[in-house]
Amino acid sequence: MDLAIRCRGLVKKYDDVTAVDGLDLEVRSGECFGLLGPNGAGKTTTCEILEGLNVPTAGEVEVLGMRWASDETALRERIGVSLQETHLPDKLTVEEVTLLFRSFFSRGREVDEVLDLVGLREKRRSWVEKLSGGQKQRLAVACALVSDPDLLFLDEPTTGLDPQSRRQLWDVVQGFKARSKTVLLTTHYMDEAERLCDRVAVVDHGKVIAVGTPTELIASLGGQQVIELALENGVIVGDAELRALPGVHRVAHAAGAISLAVEKLHETLPALLALAQARRATFARLSTHQATLEDVFVDLTGRQLRE
Repeated sequence: MDLAIRCRGLVKKYDDVTAVDGLDLEVRSGECFGLLGPNGAGKTTTCEILEGLNVPTAGEVEVLGMRWASDETALRERIGVSLQETHLPDKLTVEEVTLLFRSFFSRGREVDEVLDLVGLREKRRSWVEKLSGGQKQRLAVACALVSDPDLLFLDEPTTGLDPQSRRQLWDVVQGFKARSKTVLLTTHYMDEAERLCDRVAVVDHGKVIAVGTPTELIASLGGQQVIELALENGVIVGDAELRALPGVHRVAHAAGAISLAVEKLHETLPALLALAQARRATFARLSTHQATLEDVFVDLTGRQLRE
């Protein structure tokens, strides 16, 4: 199997804090691979090590079959990086910024081609300070794409963007991947991960705790629907009672609520309402939704991805 990224036993410590704790990871060439986890899980630190911006405390890292210690110049030519926050010179135009980044590489794509790709050709003469948040983010991605990299790192590229800007960036990622290129994406948006990623890894406390396609991980819950509930008046219903309800596969707790992964909503919900009535319990919250990757994470860790 051709691997774009391979990590074995990756560790990063800052004094007494262990940000990455023995992380193992394999990303196949040509896939969009997602890293999911709450803030502080070690995603960004892992990306910084893979990008050559940080040095691991221990472990092995190979990127595109090379190592940063011996192949830094060659690797810089073949990767593109878009960080969580990119600060570009306010008084340069979009075209000038893109030309500047293109000058850093011995090969790459034409500036006009890249600006078309990210939908910024009409803004080429605009100063960076005049761009909207979504346009600045697309410009940052353009700077990562201008070298025509084989591997693209995107660290939460759509955080804070409006829905239209998010979808424009999705199109850019899908177009890049369609050219048999590789993407490593971190995101807190489950619809984004399910839409873009061939496989995802769930990270917590600096370790990969689950990996697979979005469909595989969601199927691991055992049910395609989720009921979320919270009870008022201090009434407590035991997990054993909830698991005994028809069609319940998993029971998880997070953020003061209970989540039930169920197979047949039309059977479980009436039984749940009957149980609440028998216990004279009032629902402070009751909702249902299709199972998502966030439900997988709650089931694995008892925490929300966005904590």
